[in-house]
Amino acid sequence: MTPDMDLQLAFDGALSDMDGATRRRLVDRRPLDEDALRERVRELLNRVRRDGDQALLAMARDFDGVDLTSLEVPRERWVHALHTLPQGLRLALERAVRNIEAFHRAQIPADVEVETEPGVRLGRRSTPLPAVGVYAPGGRAAYPSSVLMGVVPARAAGVPEIVVCSPPGPSGEPPAEVMAACALAGATRLFVLGGAGAVGAMAYGTETVPRVEAIVGPGNQWVTEAKRQVAGELRIDSPAGPSEVLVVADGGADAERVALELIAQAEHDPEAAVVAVTWSPTLMEAVRDALRTQVARAPRREVVETALADRGALVLTADRAEAMAFTREYAAEHLALYTADPRTDLQEQTTAGTVFVGEAATVAFGDYLTGANHVLPTSARSRSFSGLSVLDFLRFFTWQELTEEGARSMAEDVGLLADAEGLPGHAAAARARATAAGTGQPPAGGEDAPEGEEIP
Repeated sequence: MTPDMDLQLAFDGALSDMDGATRRRLVDRRPLDEDALRERVRELLNRVRRDGDQALLAMARDFDGVDLTSLEVPRERWVHALHTLPQGLRLALERAVRNIEAFHRAQIPADVEVETEPGVRLGRRSTPLPAVGVYAPGGRAAYPSSVLMGVVPARAAGVPEIVVCSPPGPSGEPPAEVMAACALAGATRLFVLGGAGAVGAMAYGTETVPRVEAIVGPGNQWVTEAKRQVAGELRIDSPAGPSEVLVVADGGADAERVALELIAQAEHDPEAAVVAVTWSPTLMEAVRDALRTQVARAPRREVVETALADRGALVLTADRAEAMAFTREYAAEHLALYTADPRTDLQEQTTAGTVFVGEAATVAFGDYLTGANHVLPTSARSRSFSGLSVLDFLRFFTWQELTEEGARSMAEDVGLLADAEGLPGHAAAARARATAAGTGQPPAGGEDAPEGEEIP
């Protein structure tokens, strides 16, 4: 593509001209279920459940091309990786750790205690999960940021066992940056495992890999499908697909920044979804021109062009209200508000993984350094799922305390409700509390006592 050539987009025009099929393709980004993938992942998970470490070693040979002598990476290897990390990169990772921990520690909810009636006190407490697993993608690239986004919130929640699994590189170990991030973030164990096998190992446990109570972190389609299949065994975060961004921009927005934001997400993956929405025809034309120029010089041009042609769109709406309505319908992983009053526009948004408020807030800052989590729902799942947070590493339980007086006040009503549901044992347990403790008699001053007299 050269700057004077046509820009290939999945849609480019007025929202009112968008046909139903195109709108469904843009809005419903959930990948089609592939029966072959589902069945193959099921086989791999069953193999790990049955054969344990031997299955994992065989998968490393078959899928990663490495012969492993050990599945676990010794801690001294992480420490060495940290000490040999370039100083600038280490300082950047340390800064990210501080910000992620500060934001996620602030999310820990306070315990609740309420008196619903006299003598009836209820409470709710949180406790950390005993063990969690963090999947960090790898293989052809290193993603230390994904390690931080999973491990640091788990540590902030108080999880005592934090297991990381990451695929081997050519050396047979995860990339040095990933190992260093494990040391910085506070992981307790690191295993050189990738794909569905890693998910199965953490879900079921093997001779070497401990079983965990939750698995979080992004991954490829094999990892995502494996997480779906083990979700009945333990907790997972939202199933994640290719990256997404939707930029809402008014006529005063910087077209170059809008174009760069789209390209930044498009370079992730040929299946990434990138959309700009505006009610300014002038801005839309400027963004189109900027995209032509920026795509032509993009280092990952082939990936960007494929993403734009498949799921890229420039959408012109009649006004701001129509733009905001389409944005809620689209339910993007990343939503960027490049408008004159982005804080007001933020109040109207109810479906997004995370929102970037104002032109200064590029998604790249959130991917790495602001402290917010970059593990987010995609494929319009933000309508029902939330991004990864400290709450994913906590479980909650309630407690209920009644005084004798509180119990007596509830006894008969509970008995009536239990009778109505045909549960006489429940009714008897409740009515037993209507009498004074240990006497089998109605309480002093009850209905059976003459007025002004006490029961001896």
